[in-house]
Amino acid sequence: MLTIIVTALLLSLVINIMIKKFQLPTIIGYILTGTSIAYGFELHEAVHNHNLKEIAEFGVVFLMFTIGLEFSLAHLKRMKHEVFVTGTLQILLTSSIAYCFAYYVLKLDQKSAFIISLVVTLSSTAIVLKLLNENGEINRRHGQRSLGILIMQDIAVIPILLIIGFMGNNGNDIGSVLQEMLFGAILLLIFLWLFGKHVLEPFLTQILKTNADELFVGSILFLAIGASYLANLLGFSYSLGAFIAGMLIAETKYKHQAEADLIPFRDLLLGIFFITVGMQINFFLLISQLHIILLLLLGIIVLKFIIIFGLIRINESKRVSLKTALSLIQIGEFSLAILELAQTHDLITPFYSQLLIATIVLSMVATPIILKNLTLLTNLFCKEEEEKTKNQIDSDALKGHTIILGFGEFGRNVATVLKEKGEFYLAIENNINTFHEAQRMGEPAIFGNALKKEILKKANIKLAKYVIIAIDNPSKLYHVCQTIQLFLDNSKIIVKVHTQYEKNIIAELGITNIIVENDLVSQTVSNLIIDSEI
Repeated sequence: MLTIIVTALLLSLVINIMIKKFQLPTIIGYILTGTSIAYGFELHEAVHNHNLKEIAEFGVVFLMFTIGLEFSLAHLKRMKHEVFVTGTLQILLTSSIAYCFAYYVLKLDQKSAFIISLVVTLSSTAIVLKLLNENGEINRRHGQRSLGILIMQDIAVIPILLIIGFMGNNGNDIGSVLQEMLFGAILLLIFLWLFGKHVLEPFLTQILKTNADELFVGSILFLAIGASYLANLLGFSYSLGAFIAGMLIAETKYKHQAEADLIPFRDLLLGIFFITVGMQINFFLLISQLHIILLLLLGIIVLKFIIIFGLIRINESKRVSLKTALSLIQIGEFSLAILELAQTHDLITPFYSQLLIATIVLSMVATPIILKNLTLLTNLFCKEEEEKTKNQIDSDALKGHTIILGFGEFGRNVATVLKEKGEFYLAIENNINTFHEAQRMGEPAIFGNALKKEILKKANIKLAKYVIIAIDNPSKLYHVCQTIQLFLDNSKIIVKVHTQYEKNIIAELGITNIIVENDLVSQTVSNLIIDSEI
């Protein structure tokens, strides 16, 4: 296991450095890493390593958790049409047409045709949501439409896996299986709702009062993993439990900091997930049956594109419909789990399974390229102006504002002057007591650590007029200034320090707008003495 991990880390670094020169997404680098491990280094035990697959699955778990943070219960309620109507129709139409084609045209047996229809239906939650997040498109109309369909697909995975298990073991009573599933769903939702309503926010508040950052990170990991584990115990997917937990935290004031803390874990585990996808590629079959695989891939892409475009076009613009359809034409990671379970129960032959695995992986490899050029591809078919979403996050509207890092006495005084001049400002505060005080005063403030890039992005820092750094922690101040410089020119950065020594340290970064608090006090006292003598 250690050999696999070390080799994977080294190869992923080298391969991603090379593919970044061609402006390709890191997802492709991870998939190529997995293929290299499976064949180039002959680590065949990695392909079937159950522990590695379990670890990799938590990349999708953390992804769904962070997506849940963006969509509160109220937001999901507004998206009920996308999830329950469009998502359900997409699943039913795609699976029905795929089944009829496989059974009546290709003359496959009923079980194989049924499994293939289920595999074709699903799209890739991991790839699509990761790239839509990175591109800032998750809150646009096509992003929300895509998310709604993907949520419904993730929900559908639960009964799909149950049905496959039932087909492979006819000794079970399907009525009792469905009854257990319904009871488990009710139990999961009630427990998480009660926990979120009465326990979650007080629990996180007490954690933050310890002023130990690692405890907050640990609590977020506990909530994400704990919710997914509870969902799994009740017969549901890990990712569904994590998504619900994320939505509950979205109702609290800690959502931004929770997302910022979890993103490094999410991206690392997603990398491992895509490495395991690359391990699934059978090169010998890919070469010998390339013509069949490409025809199969083309047929699936056309089928899914037509169905999704048609469903979205009913009440959306042509441009949004095109973008949504192009985003979801691939086959998803859960399809690999369906194939693995179907093979275990002898519901599909190994040959058909390998053909589908190769098709799935090729569709996944193509997806980052499609999403990277989504607007360009859409422009080929549609010249409409893109519609802005009604539900864009508030930070998208921030422009020409002043960001105040640290809302202590100095920060509040600055805010008062800005308010008097009619200038808009946004405060970022990492001390929970100070944050609560700012809330009581009705100040525009978010809770978070200024060292986290995601927090700064939420404040739309690239479009800020100025950033005023008023942090009283000298050891943290230097690192915060370094982080801010990744987004803004030095001319837009104003730093408050206590001593001349601290000023000299910050000046090494090339920042010139530095205010020394002790110098101002000394100057004021000197002026008072001189005035009294006069």
